[in-house]
Amino acid sequence: MTYLFSFTIVMIFMLIGEWASAATKAYVPSIFITAVLFAIGFWTILPKNIVNQASYTPQFVGVAMSLLLVQMGSLMNLKELFNQWKAVCIALLGVCGTLLFTLVIGSFFFDWKTVVAAVPPLTGGIVAALLMTNGLKAAGITTLVALPVSMFIMHSMIGYPLTAVLLRKEGKRLSGIYQAQKNDPNSEASKMVRQHKNSEEQEKPVLNLSAQFQTPVFIITRVAIVALLANWVGALLHGVINANVICLVFGVIAHQIGFIETNALDKAKIFNWLMYGLLAYIFEQLSLTTPKVIGGIIIQIIVLILLGILGMFIASFLLAKPFGLSREMAFACSLTALFGFPADFILTTEVCHTVAHSEDEEAYLTENILPKMLVGGFATVSVASVIIASVFLKLL
Repeated sequence: MTYLFSFTIVMIFMLIGEWASAATKAYVPSIFITAVLFAIGFWTILPKNIVNQASYTPQFVGVAMSLLLVQMGSLMNLKELFNQWKAVCIALLGVCGTLLFTLVIGSFFFDWKTVVAAVPPLTGGIVAALLMTNGLKAAGITTLVALPVSMFIMHSMIGYPLTAVLLRKEGKRLSGIYQAQKNDPNSEASKMVRQHKNSEEQEKPVLNLSAQFQTPVFIITRVAIVALLANWVGALLHGVINANVICLVFGVIAHQIGFIETNALDKAKIFNWLMYGLLAYIFEQLSLTTPKVIGGIIIQIIVLILLGILGMFIASFLLAKPFGLSREMAFACSLTALFGFPADFILTTEVCHTVAHSEDEEAYLTENILPKMLVGGFATVSVASVIIASVFLKLL
C-alpha cells in the first residue's frame, strides 16, 4: 500500500499546483507551487524516496524524457526549427551575459571556487548540477558539495514566476495582433491558425494502414523506435551532440516523413502520465538539501542568481531589436537556461491557454511562442550548460 500512498501524495501536489495556476490565471505557475510543496514536504515529513516509491524510477524517467522529446519534435517542422535560430542566438548570448556578470562581478564577493561551483547549474539543469557535485567530491572540496544542487533548486523557483510574467506580457502583445488580424483571411495570424489546424489533416498516412490498426500501442511503439534510434546515434557520437537534442530533431524528421503523428503521445493517451513522471523526478531533487544547508549558502546563491539574471536581462535587452524579437520574448528565451524542458513547455502552454480567448487565438499564441521556448531551452540546458560544466570542472 506504500507505493499507492506515495503516488497519491505526488498527484495531490501536482493537482494543487495546477489549481493554483488556474486560479491565478498562470501568474503563479503550477510547477512553482508544486516545487514549494515538495520542498516543505521533504523538509518536514515526506520520505526522501517518495517519488521512487510512486513508481517514478530513474529508468521510467529515462524512457519518459526520450519519448517526450520525440513528441515535442512532432509539434514542429524542419523549416520552423531552422527558423528559430534567432531564439537560439538570444538564449546562448543570454548565457554569455550570465557568465560575464557572475565570473567577473561575483569574484569580488566570493572566492573563485564558490563561483565556479555555482555557475554551471545556474546556466542549466540537473545534469550540470550533478556534474559539478561529482567534480567537487572528486576534488575533495566537501564544503561546496551542496552548492550546485541548491543553486539548481533555487534558481528554478525564481525562474518559473519571472518567466511566467514575461510570457503573459508577450501573450497579450500577440493577442492584440491576433484580434486586429483575425477577420482578414490573408493576414499572418489567420495563416498561422490555418497551418495549426491543417497540420493533422495534411499528415501522410502511416504505412497506409487502416484505422483499426492505428492503435495507442502502435503509436507508442513508433515513438519508442525513434527515441531508441536517437539515443543510439547519441551514443555513437559519444555525447558530442546531446542525445536529448537528437531526440527532438529525430522527432521532427519522423513527423515530416509521416512516421509519427502530430502530438503522437497525446493521441496515445499517455502524454500527461509521462510528463507528471518527469516532473516528479525533477522535484525529487529537492530532497538532496535541507533548510540548514540552504541557510549556510543562501547569500552566495541569491547574489549569484541576481547577477546571472541581470546578465541575461542586459544581453536580451540589447539584442532583442537586432534579432527581431520583443524584449519580453528575448528575455524569456534567455531564462530557459534556468529550467529547460519540460518546464519551458508547461509554462508556455499554461500562459497561452489562460491568455487566449478562443481556441484559434490559443493556436496562434502557441505557434508563435512555443517553438522559441523549446529551442531556446535545448540550446541552453541540453547543450551549453553541459559544455560549461565540463569546462568549469577543470577550473576547480
